Amino acid sequence: MTSPPSSLQEQKEALRRKLLKARQAIPARIRQAKSDSICQHLQNWQPFAQSRLTLAYHSFRGEPDLSPLFQQRRVWGFPRCEGKALKWHRWFPSSPWSFHTGTYGITEPDPASPAVEPYKTDLILIPCLACDISGHRLGYGGGFYDRMLADPTWANKTAIGIVFEYARLPQIPKADWDIPLSGICTESGLFLSNSSKN
Repeated sequence: MTSPPSSLQEQKEALRRKLLKARQAIPARIRQAKSDSICQHLQNWQPFAQSRLTLAYHSFRGEPDLSPLFQQRRVWGFPRCEGKALKWHRWFPSSPWSFHTGTYGITEPDPASPAVEPYKTDLILIPCLACDISGHRLGYGGGFYDRMLADPTWANKTAIGIVFEYARLPQIPKADWDIPLSGICTESGLFLSNSSKN
């Protein structure tokens, strides 16, 4: 019998493996239905409707699929990995700029496409492996979003974790420096932290 993981990092890694396996086991049809519900909850939320520029992502490894939203007449921002940082590029439905597969197999914007202006960004939709009810996020371990959210440029933006309901947990292992998100959106609804409900 193996002993339980001891360090914070070991606990996170064990939870990542378990959650990723569970997500990949969801049938594609069910996953799309859950994703469509998430999209509907976001569309019904006034801050999303009013957002001048929304940062989002392209689904990868069974993440909730937000692509039905991307045809709306609005400006989006998508990330590109450069070193240990995320570089954000603007995109809109009639944009001449295309996407390609990046270093990690993730769909990324063309590096030549226009850069996102942070001051125009109102909302960040963040992919997660899990979130707990306090808004703490479990990612893949690369730290890209952790570094971003710790940057004063992005610190006061509304950031919503996007996960399937099975991955909205009572608590996840976290460090003192982990920054909670403004809320979580799952197929069951949008769950905002107390400071984000106004």
